[in-house]
Amino acid sequence: MDIDFVLREIEGHVSVTYSRNDRPELVGSGADALGFPMCEAAVDYPALGYDAVLGWVQLVRSDDNTSDGSEFEIDPLAFLGDVPHPFCWIGLSPRLFDAPSRSPKQDLDWTARSYLCVPDGSADAGLEVHALLGFSWGFRIRSEEVLLTPPTLLRPPEWDEHADVLAARYPSWHFRRGFREF
Repeated sequence: MDIDFVLREIEGHVSVTYSRNDRPELVGSGADALGFPMCEAAVDYPALGYDAVLGWVQLVRSDDNTSDGSEFEIDPLAFLGDVPHPFCWIGLSPRLFDAPSRSPKQDLDWTARSYLCVPDGSADAGLEVHALLGFSWGFRIRSEEVLLTPPTLLRPPEWDEHADVLAARYPSWHFRRGFREF
C-alpha cells in the first residue's frame, strides 16, 4: 500500500508492507510469531532536521486487551516502558514496525490502527499531535489458524474516534481532530 501526504507544502510518501512472518528470528520475534503478520511503514519525506520529525501512534483493539476487544488502546513499545507521549516510533522520517503474536493460538480478533503524526509544540497551544494519515491492519485466529487482515486506508473520522481516549491517557498533549495538510 502506498499513501501520499503533504506537510509544510512538501510532498511525502508512506510505503506499507505487510506479510506473513515466516522468519521471526530475523525481526526480533520469538518462535511464537511464526505465521503471524508483520507490518512495516516506511516514510519518505525530503524535509531535513526538525521539520522531518514525525511519529507513529498505534492503537490496537484485541479480544485480549483490557476492554476485551470493545475499545482501541494505545500500543506502545513495551521494552521502552511507560513514556510520556503517545508515539510508538518517533524520529526523522520514522519507520513503523510491528510483528504481533499470541501463544497459545486461541480464537482472537486483533486490529491495529496506525497513524503518521506530527508532534508540535508552541508556547500558545502546548504539545499537540496532528495526524497526517492512517491505515488499519491485523489478524484473526480461528481454530489455531492465523488469518491475515491486509492494510486498508483510514479516514479522518476514525482518527477523531481516538482523540478523547488519547487526551485522557496523555493529558499534557492535545490531539487535533481530522488529518492535517499544512
